[in-house]
Amino acid sequence: MCLKNGNPAGLRLDSVRIRLDGRELLAVDRHVAPGETLTVMGPSGSGKSTLLAYVGGFLDPVFSGEGRVICGGRDIAHLPAEERHAGILFQDPLLFPHMSVGGNLVFAIPQAIAGRKARRARAEAALADVGLEGFFDRDPDTLSGGQKARVALARVLLSEPNFLLLDEPFSKLDMQLRDQTRSLVFDSARRSRLPVILVTHDEADAKAAGGEVIEIG
Repeated sequence: MCLKNGNPAGLRLDSVRIRLDGRELLAVDRHVAPGETLTVMGPSGSGKSTLLAYVGGFLDPVFSGEGRVICGGRDIAHLPAEERHAGILFQDPLLFPHMSVGGNLVFAIPQAIAGRKARRARAEAALADVGLEGFFDRDPDTLSGGQKARVALARVLLSEPNFLLLDEPFSKLDMQLRDQTRSLVFDSARRSRLPVILVTHDEADAKAAGGEVIEIG
């Protein structure tokens, strides 16, 4: 998580602006406290996902962005994506099909956790945390949509991110699974004290997140 002097500091978007061909798509100036969610709502093409790309460090060069992204007391806006340590969930879980469920999780565990047994134990504990105990050796293709979403969440949390970026990760789930997955994601973020930015067009997502909502577009 974003730490300052050893304490959770949250994530600050300081005068962040996204432009396309000189036209301003959005402007955001907000602080997201540890465990809280900032929701950005708007229609397709309004710049929601582009905001996440700027914060995460993978902005398409067709767009221009400016403003500070402050994590742990330092501006990370000019760092490469791999140094920002953002945890990202997209509409699709994006699991590696050539790896087992456990392999997907072990891949995300920081190298500081050494040893095959220790890394497997960490992955198995993460699966248990999302209600998938015993799924380590499963093929991702055999999982339901809800199970894949849970594995994707476990993988993100295992990577020990500084903050979470959620790009409409519930939109392809049916209504029941959507409610369950929302609760799991936001409860996990609160327990882990991670600041979260959610972009969505669904008011139910914003309500489940329970934080401040910015409407754009």
